Amino acid sequence: MTAQEMWKYCGLARKVSGEYQAWAFGDDPDTLAELVLQGIKTATASAYPFYELENEPLPQAGEYSVIVNAQNEAVCVIRTEEVTVCPFNQVGEQQAWKEGEGDRTLEYWRKVHRKFFAGELEAVGLTFDEEMPVVCEEFVRVYP
Repeated sequence: MTAQEMWKYCGLARKVSGEYQAWAFGDDPDTLAELVLQGIKTATASAYPFYELENEPLPQAGEYSVIVNAQNEAVCVIRTEEVTVCPFNQVGEQQAWKEGEGDRTLEYWRKVHRKFFAGELEAVGLTFDEEMPVVCEEFVRVYP
């Protein structure tokens, strides 16, 4: 099922004014989407410099997204509940727990996100920094 098909099928297109985004989680889209389906993953984080670089607005509370897997197939629909921005080195244990990855500790979160962000930033000629702003997004799964 495509993102557009899921959006129409779940019924939100008739109830919600506005658009939705369709996207996959960064490093391991299939595993991370499955964590959302299981109710384990209720948050995500992204590197703020990419919003500046691509001139993209930050996610906003109340927005809907169709999460897709590595094959670009729709997996589920989420609604953003809260968005905060803080330096990488100030992301807290609660965010790490809500992201649901690995052992859900802050140590694990920092290790994998430092590596992921550094690689993504390097690909566009930027350098990772512990003070780099991170966009922390909390969400709820609304379908299925």
